[in-house]
Amino acid sequence: MFNRICIIGVGLIGGSIARAAREQGLCSEIIGFGRIDDKENLEQALQLKVIDRYSFDIQSAVERADLVVIATPVGSIKSVLSMLKPVWSEATIYTDVGSTKTNVVAAAAELFGHVPANFVPAHPIAGAEQSGVKAALPDLFKNKRLIITPSANTHPDSLAKVRLFWERLGAVISIMDVEHHDAVLAATSHLPHLLAFALVHMLGRKDEQVEIFKFAAGGFKDFTRIASSDPTMWLDISLANKNQLLPLIEQLKHELNSLELALDTNNSQQLLETFTYARHARQRFLDQFNNN
Repeated sequence: MFNRICIIGVGLIGGSIARAAREQGLCSEIIGFGRIDDKENLEQALQLKVIDRYSFDIQSAVERADLVVIATPVGSIKSVLSMLKPVWSEATIYTDVGSTKTNVVAAAAELFGHVPANFVPAHPIAGAEQSGVKAALPDLFKNKRLIITPSANTHPDSLAKVRLFWERLGAVISIMDVEHHDAVLAATSHLPHLLAFALVHMLGRKDEQVEIFKFAAGGFKDFTRIASSDPTMWLDISLANKNQLLPLIEQLKHELNSLELALDTNNSQQLLETFTYARHARQRFLDQFNNN
């Protein structure tokens, strides 16, 4: 499908893209790009045969590449696009895997004066608690959602190739605009991560005094699993999508205030209605999830 793919940021996602593309025979050569301080990770990627070679020079890394995948944290995508601008090729397709899209598209428009027609923003909704190329998996994207957020001037051929590429990696494709993407992900992914981080932050301080974690059961482990995610990555995501997150936090405060009042006044009916509605809503989610 592609002769040469360049992956900028050969971590969990970038490495998994490389593994999956190689396993599916979607390219002949995979080049990794990173900074000098990424050398150890890039050497591991080379030893694990995730990539064929790597470079610290962007021009050398993207030379004659058919596809360039930006797989860095969202906070650094603007600087990556800035670095790519002098070597941008109309013969190459560019895409990213950022968890937020409004800031990515805005950065491209600011740097280029418009969103380049051969830049196709995308977001695979897949991940793992571990990070780095050692955690990369060839089936990470199998049956996982992949959202593509093309701009009005995205070239149809570029869009079609990126879509086919991800389908060949096993992903289930959805197309939506950037604002819709960021609103949906704020509610279903970004806010839950903030909640998990906040709860563990609060209870961690209590654990230092009264050994709370010693007696925590499986529910606590399940609910807080995502608090094991990379803090730097989630710092970038939270700041990039704060305009969608702040209203959701206000709504959550309202829900918590209602629960607090119901508990304080022994309003068992309101508590039961809240718990019952939540149970039914989650079952609706599970039904949709299992049917996809």
